[in-house]
Amino acid sequence: MAFFGGLGGAIVLALLPAGPAAAHPLGNFTVNRYDGIVAAPGRLTVDHVEDLAEIPATQAMPRVKEVGLAAWAEERCGQAARGSRLRVGGETVPLSVARAGATARDGQAGLRTLRVRCELGAPLPRDTELTLRFEAAGQPGPGWREITAQGDRMTVRDADVPEASVSRRLTRYPERLLSSPPRDESAALRITPGGPALAERPDPEAPAATPLPRGADRWTQALTGLVARHDLSFGFAVLALGIALLLGALHAIAPGHGKTLMAATAAARGRASLRDVLPLAASVTVTHTLGVAALGLLVAGGSAAAPSVIAWLGIASGVLVTGAGALLLRRAWRRRKHHGHSHGHGHQHSHDAPPRLRGALFLGFAGGLVPSPSAVVVLVGAAALGEAWFGLLLVLAYGMGLAVTLTAAGFLVVRVGSAAGRRLRGPRGLRRATHRFLPVGSACVVVALGCGLVFKGAATALG
Repeated sequence: MAFFGGLGGAIVLALLPAGPAAAHPLGNFTVNRYDGIVAAPGRLTVDHVEDLAEIPATQAMPRVKEVGLAAWAEERCGQAARGSRLRVGGETVPLSVARAGATARDGQAGLRTLRVRCELGAPLPRDTELTLRFEAAGQPGPGWREITAQGDRMTVRDADVPEASVSRRLTRYPERLLSSPPRDESAALRITPGGPALAERPDPEAPAATPLPRGADRWTQALTGLVARHDLSFGFAVLALGIALLLGALHAIAPGHGKTLMAATAAARGRASLRDVLPLAASVTVTHTLGVAALGLLVAGGSAAAPSVIAWLGIASGVLVTGAGALLLRRAWRRRKHHGHSHGHGHQHSHDAPPRLRGALFLGFAGGLVPSPSAVVVLVGAAALGEAWFGLLLVLAYGMGLAVTLTAAGFLVVRVGSAAGRRLRGPRGLRRATHRFLPVGSACVVVALGCGLVFKGAATALG
C-alpha cells in the first residue's frame, strides 16, 4: 500500500506545476520581438522588446553569467540598434541606445526565459512634415514580430502598422493569433506637427500564466515538470520514467501526432499482429530519441538553427511518408488484381503477404524523425541541472509512450476493420469490392498525409 501511495503522490506531483513557471505560448524555441515607434517633436523613439523562450535563453546564459545581466542587455540592445534601419525623408539616420534592461523568469524544465527592454532613439527635424521608414532588426525564424506607430504631439498618417500592440508589448499573446502570429518586419508612415501628447506608458509585467504553446498540452507540461524537480532520488527517478512513459502515450492521444498515418498504413497493409507492431514501435522510439539528442547537442553548442532543423526534418519526414505511401499503393494495387482468385485445387486464398520488417522500420523512422520540442526542452533542462543522463532516459521513456499509442492506433484499426468486415452484410460483390479497395484507399490516405507534412514543413522552413 505504501508503494501505491508513493506512486500516486509522484503522479500528482508530475501533473501539478513545479512552481510559477509557465509554458511559452509560442513555443520553447522562439525569439519574439516588438518595436513601438513614437514620433515626438525633434526625436523618434523605438521601444524595442525581446522575449526569449527557454532554448534561446539557455543559449544566451553563458554570456549572461560571464558579463552580468545588465551588461548583456546593453550588448543585446546595441545589436538591435545596429540591426535596425531608419530612413527619414529618404536619408538613413542611425539609432542609438538610450536605455537597456533585462529580466529573467522561470520557464519549463528548470530553464529560464529572458525579457529584454531597449529604448532606441534618433533625432528628427522639427516643425516639418516627414516620411519615415523603419526596418526591424532580428534574424529570420519562428516567433512573434510586431510593430506599432504612435505620435506624441505629432500626428501619424498613412501608417501601414497599427497604433496599439495586440500583445501588450509581448506580455499577453492573444490565443486566436498563436497559430498565425504577426510577422511585421518594417513600417512606413508620414508624420505632421501637432497633436495630443502621448500619455506615459508603464512597462507591463509578463503574466504569471500563459496559454499552452502550440502543439502542446498538459501532458507535455507535466513532462517538463518532472525535470524541474531538484530532489532527484533513485525511487523518484524510477517512478518518473514510468510517468514519462504514460505521459508520452497520453500526449499522443491529442490531435495530430501521426495516429491517422499509422492507422492508414496498417489498413493499407491489410493486417497487423504483435510481430508487425513491435518493430514499428521500436523504430519510432529509437529515431525520436536520437533526433532529440542530436537537437539537444545543437542547442548546447549554441546553434540557432534548431527551429529550422525541425522544419526541414518535417519536410524529410513528409517525403519519406509519401514514398512509403506510394509503395503501399503499388503493393495494394497489385494485390487487388490477384485477390481471392482460384488455383483450381478446390479452395480459394489470398496473396496478402505479411508486412516486411524493413517496411515497418522505414515507416517507424519516418514517424519518429521529427523530435518533440518539449522533449528537447526536457533534455536541455536536465543538462542544465547536471543530470543529462536523467533527461535522456525521460526522453527515451516518453518516446516509447508515443510509439505505444501510435502503433496501437494502427493495430486497432485493422482489428476493428476485420471484425466489421466479418459482420458486413450485403451483396457478395459489395463485400468483395470493399475488401479489395480498402487497402488501396488507405494507401492513398498515406500519400495525402505525406504531401501534407511536406507542405507544412515547407511553410515553416520558408516562413
